[in-house]
Amino acid sequence: MVGCTRSFNPDIERGSSYKFRSGHPEVRLSAIGYLDEEGQPYIHVASDIVYGSLFFRKNEGNLRATIDISLQIVDRNSGDLMYSKLYPTVIPAISKTPGQSQDVYTFEKKLQVPDGEYQVYLSVTDHNTERSITQASNVSIPDSGTSSLTNIRLMGKEIGNRSGNWFPITTYDVPGRIDSLKFIFQINSHSGSRFTIDSRLLRFESDTSAAKPMYANNYSPSSIAYKGIDYSSPDEIQSTRRVLTQEGNVTIEYPFANLDRGNFRFEVNATDESRNKTIFKARDFSRKSENYPTLKTPEELARPLIYLMGRGDHEELMSIQDSDTLKEQIDRFWLRNIQNKSDAKTILRLYYERVEEANKRFSNFKEGWKTDRGLVFILFGSPISIQEIHDTMTWHYSYNRENERYNYTFEKSSFKSEFYPFDYYLLQRDTEYYNLQQQQINLWLSGRIMLRKL
Repeated sequence: MVGCTRSFNPDIERGSSYKFRSGHPEVRLSAIGYLDEEGQPYIHVASDIVYGSLFFRKNEGNLRATIDISLQIVDRNSGDLMYSKLYPTVIPAISKTPGQSQDVYTFEKKLQVPDGEYQVYLSVTDHNTERSITQASNVSIPDSGTSSLTNIRLMGKEIGNRSGNWFPITTYDVPGRIDSLKFIFQINSHSGSRFTIDSRLLRFESDTSAAKPMYANNYSPSSIAYKGIDYSSPDEIQSTRRVLTQEGNVTIEYPFANLDRGNFRFEVNATDESRNKTIFKARDFSRKSENYPTLKTPEELARPLIYLMGRGDHEELMSIQDSDTLKEQIDRFWLRNIQNKSDAKTILRLYYERVEEANKRFSNFKEGWKTDRGLVFILFGSPISIQEIHDTMTWHYSYNRENERYNYTFEKSSFKSEFYPFDYYLLQRDTEYYNLQQQQINLWLSGRIMLRKL
């Protein structure tokens, strides 16, 4: 399974997608080309491997995961293999239950290559399951003999990180617990060049709401919920101009702290005034919930309950400010409907596992659980089969494809392109779904969801 980590626009870096596949390692990849201070071209490879996606075995009293990391670099023009190496790796557990952890093991390499256009492939194979997954990224390294601007690296630092260490952010999604961000890029300037560097941090309006009920009216084409995200009129958060007259490879860093949740772009326009040439690069990213893609805080656990509660009841739940009180009310909600504590715990775990998986499967400009596909997946689980025709996708929950009651069709509101890099599907809603959705909610609230899906 290969996931390309760039959007269609090579000048806008977005990081890796989750490319979730149940039972396989979860791997995210960032690969950026740059020139060092001596003008030598390098590729910086950073990969995050989720602990919870690996199989840990006890060895000499300690839990360990044994994996192979395969790294290959291919020249995109000639097809020549420029680098290939296997890194056998043993990862010790960082907790007693590593299989439940969303923390990541970070693999980083700095590799010298000639300037050019490359494809970077990184594969991870779990020895204990013999399952593997591959991520890929396009990398461009400018000729050291010409004025140039590299792609933008995004670094982060978590709240309460006393070490002060920055780490690479490999995905489009940035969890809220990462409170400080830093953008790093390089200008390669030659004799006689005078660069004017204009940098901007932009925010795009986007839909942040949870999915409407399946029986509600379809979204209006003019609404932000239908568009998803609006790239046409961003808000400028901050802009900076810098004039660079020195020669050589100059590294520039811009730090930002405490950004709100939302969808952003950090963009750089570097104009070589002596040659009247402007180079553009950008890094898109989205600030999500604190522990995204998982859920830990009471507020994170409370939000997805909107699919099981009335809107009024859910608004009342979300109005609780005290975390302990909110957690108590969440527990009461489950126990009020499922009297047996053990059963309630099992159902609760299943519900939030689906929320987390929806985040990994369907996220775009908003959390995956908030999307229409996330709604259906959480309530009904995985479909028996999926049929895709042109701009529609149909999920079949019955082997009888003529039974409309158990077949749900999603339609793309926008086609993926260099200007709109998301696959955004909207459910074709119908009032006939009212009884079906209520029936499914009752299965969850009664605990009978474990016995049947539909």
